[in-house]
Amino acid sequence: MNKINTCLKWIFTVFNVFFAIVGGVIFGFGLLSQFVTSVNGNEIEGRTTGLIVLYIVGAVTMVIAIVGAYGAHKESRGALIVFLVCMVIGSMAMLRVGVPTAFVRPRLQGELENRFRQLVPLDTASIDVKNIADGLQTQLQCCGLFDYQDWEGNFPVSCLCDQQEEQPGTCQSGDTKYKYIELLQKSTSVWAKPCLPFIMPYLLLIADVMIAVFFTLAALALLGLGLSSLMIHQLRYGAKPVFVSVPAIYTGSPPKYQELINPPPY
Repeated sequence: MNKINTCLKWIFTVFNVFFAIVGGVIFGFGLLSQFVTSVNGNEIEGRTTGLIVLYIVGAVTMVIAIVGAYGAHKESRGALIVFLVCMVIGSMAMLRVGVPTAFVRPRLQGELENRFRQLVPLDTASIDVKNIADGLQTQLQCCGLFDYQDWEGNFPVSCLCDQQEEQPGTCQSGDTKYKYIELLQKSTSVWAKPCLPFIMPYLLLIADVMIAVFFTLAALALLGLGLSSLMIHQLRYGAKPVFVSVPAIYTGSPPKYQELINPPPY
């Protein structure tokens, strides 16, 4: 049975260990994102899909790394071929998603703002949107997405400032409009800052991390593709032995020239 070069086997094993660590980091980032983006048990729109993608990518990355390490350790050509196919598919998929996402990134903030504007006015939005906004306002001490007027005067309790802890610049006066007494309007104190400036940096950070993950996995997949191809080639044709040439110090062959000496005459 053909053997793989020992140095190449160690390089490939270290690569797969690092590959598995990257998969674990992606999986852990999914858990962290689930914890950070959870708002009083409610789910932000698109949150579930993003978390599922992170979990799947992280788990699949770790499984592929285990298959590659097993193929190198056991010198299994089948496992290495499976690893090679996964690297080809993975690199194409990561580049397919990462390149368009990188081009969209400069316009992402404007796109997100347009999507959030479709949710206002908040007082007529769906129950899920109201619950999410109410949770954000409670945790971040803000009111509305773009302005307190997003509620059109029908402020929830989470928008109201605590008069005892009110500080300059923290609260502002807002006109409260009661649904059942339309003629009665009352000025109340609401949080001065909107919620969108608080959550936008986190959304952009998640997008940057996702782009970095896509291109990192694409680069690792291309590297793994090259290493696995070389190992499969060695399993098929054999690793070339390394010869070290040592200069000859002594040879037993006679010298090319000999001095002929005529014997003296008798």
